[in-house]
Amino acid sequence: MNDQAAKLRKRIEQLKAYRQAKTIAVISGKGGVGKSNFALNFSLTLSKNQHKVLLFDLDIGMGNVDILLGLTPKYSIVDMFDKQLSIDDVVEIAPNNLSYIAAGSGLNEIFSIDEAKFEYFLKQLNDLIHSYDYIVFDMGAGVTQQSIYFMLAADECIIVTTPEPTSLTDAYAMIKHVTHKNNQLPLFLLVNRAINQKNGQQTMQRLQQVVNKFLARDLAPLGILPDDHTVMKAVTSQTPFTLYDPHAHITRAMNQIVDQYITNTINVNKKVPFTFINKLKQFIKER
Repeated sequence: MNDQAAKLRKRIEQLKAYRQAKTIAVISGKGGVGKSNFALNFSLTLSKNQHKVLLFDLDIGMGNVDILLGLTPKYSIVDMFDKQLSIDDVVEIAPNNLSYIAAGSGLNEIFSIDEAKFEYFLKQLNDLIHSYDYIVFDMGAGVTQQSIYFMLAADECIIVTTPEPTSLTDAYAMIKHVTHKNNQLPLFLLVNRAINQKNGQQTMQRLQQVVNKFLARDLAPLGILPDDHTVMKAVTSQTPFTLYDPHAHITRAMNQIVDQYITNTINVNKKVPFTFINKLKQFIKER
């Protein structure tokens, strides 16, 4: 019996070592487009579909995932450094068994910490990579010298925009910047607050055409979320909209987006030659 238990534990460890989370950076060219709300509800829906998901709020100083959840985290990523905690200590559990890490405040430049602390941070991240199916990074709006490393190291980026002309202009600027750094990084487009399906499709096609013409690359359509009053009610009640009203138009749209995403993307457990951690290290060395 003890021998069987030992073999089982060994097998579990082998499976854990093989599993490698798909890392997704959720980005936007400007604030106020619903990026964090999308990242949260996208992660919750992935988790509801029996995937092990971690939502990592990296909008340091401006993070609001915990506020949208209506939860008060015991620790944030800032506490991991200030109180010398392990990253497991700062992981909180949200509904649908979603794991999340709050951004906190006071660590405006995460990459300006000394080398020893950064190596510790990378080691902690590496442990997470083998514990989840998906790790979703909610990045700050726009791009900084620090945040670009996470975007470029991720397996793919989801850029969130709205049909507003200023939002589209900023989204294009963000795509251009990322493409200049890495034109092989898969980019998905999410159109938020569409007046109707036609409006969303026109917005999607307009940006896809511009990106293809001037940047010579494809922008994969992730989906369209409607302008739904449910969102404001959910934010006011500090409840994610997919939980606030499971039958709302926007919730049904989110379910469809996640179903298609899971169906159309590669196996999250597939090994890749250059891992997120390796790429992140490389970008830091080259800065």
